[in-house]
Amino acid sequence: MITIRDQEKKMITIRNQEKKMMMEVSMSFRNLTEENLSVQYDLIKVSKQSLIKLSDSTSGGIWRENLSLKLCWRKPLSTNEEQAKGYIFFTLTDNPEDHITQIADAVVVAKYLGATLVLPEIRGTKTGHKRQFGDIYDTKRFMTSLDGTIEVVKDPPMEASNVNITNIKVPLMVTKDFIASKIQPIFKSKGSLMLSTDLSFSTLAKAKEIIKKDNVKIDQNVKMDPYACLAIFGALELQQELNQLVSTMVGTLRSLSYKTNGQFVAVDMKVESLASMCKGNVMKSKHCFNAKEIAEFLKKIGFQRHATIYLTQSGWHSSLDDFRKIFPNTFTKDAIIPAYEKAKYQITKDSEFEKVIDFQLCTQADVFVPTISNLFYTNVVAKRIASGKTEVLDPTQKASSSFAVVDYVSPYISKKSHWAYSCFC
Repeated sequence: MITIRDQEKKMITIRNQEKKMMMEVSMSFRNLTEENLSVQYDLIKVSKQSLIKLSDSTSGGIWRENLSLKLCWRKPLSTNEEQAKGYIFFTLTDNPEDHITQIADAVVVAKYLGATLVLPEIRGTKTGHKRQFGDIYDTKRFMTSLDGTIEVVKDPPMEASNVNITNIKVPLMVTKDFIASKIQPIFKSKGSLMLSTDLSFSTLAKAKEIIKKDNVKIDQNVKMDPYACLAIFGALELQQELNQLVSTMVGTLRSLSYKTNGQFVAVDMKVESLASMCKGNVMKSKHCFNAKEIAEFLKKIGFQRHATIYLTQSGWHSSLDDFRKIFPNTFTKDAIIPAYEKAKYQITKDSEFEKVIDFQLCTQADVFVPTISNLFYTNVVAKRIASGKTEVLDPTQKASSSFAVVDYVSPYISKKSHWAYSCFC
């Protein structure tokens, strides 16, 4: 029987191994030579400027040079209509991947109703615990960016807060027509509303209208409302201290990536989530993976042993040992966060800050590899598209016999099927 003391000893051993590895890597970094700055992927030479820049004469490359996308909307998008006497309230979940969708819907609803938007609280990971919007996001930036589009307040008048506020559920990516027909009559009657967004992933699938034409299915890509584009890409940023922490952790990962010119791969791999996904899954070969299988996938398509990998798992788990055998330079957040920040941001305690860090690191990594199709995957890709980081590899795309990287490029990118493209020109 394994005792708690045995488990503690094992965790201490793992942490010591991680510290030793980081020290060794740091020592090697000092001896960096020009020869270290290029690496071979799938028999194709990778330049110092790109972790994976593959040549293809027919397409101009799987990933071309990152293009600077231009926003298709301008601010202000229109002059303010007469302000209605009512408020839109909402609360953010403890999952940062949800925030993009929740905030976008709230801004769109407030705009088309002419209502005032109240800054939301953020639900904590512990029952009953909440955080202020400014604990994670830049409040001033958010309010300033929306100025001239909608009115945003931190605190509504007491009379607005004390009334019985009607709760209303809105679909993912709520539309102007839905607001006019379903929400506006209630708003006119009640004056203030508490919004909640249907965040089930099935609603995202339903948001794509599939039509048949000549017996061929054609995807009609979702067009994001321009005010939602403004909220997501023009207003929402991390508050300064948290943004600095993320930048420090990105810097640490780059310094550890001495053989790939400071570039690293982020893999969304949470052991419990994968185990839940795989339980009873009869399509395991395509949609269900364990840590070892993901590592073998990366190796198969050409990633070398010295590649630096960031995993979103909170704390090391024994099931990740097989992953590290294939890629020794693999880290979780508790191994790369500055020691003095661990207590402040409650790292290793499954806090909402951990989830924010994961989301941001996956957004900023040179290559992103999702392991589950969910809102985390969708909204990380949204931010990556906006910044031109279109290197996203989806292991579920092709049969396991394929060794070509091009076969695993996310369809969000290869087919430009992501809603984020509708925000840019």
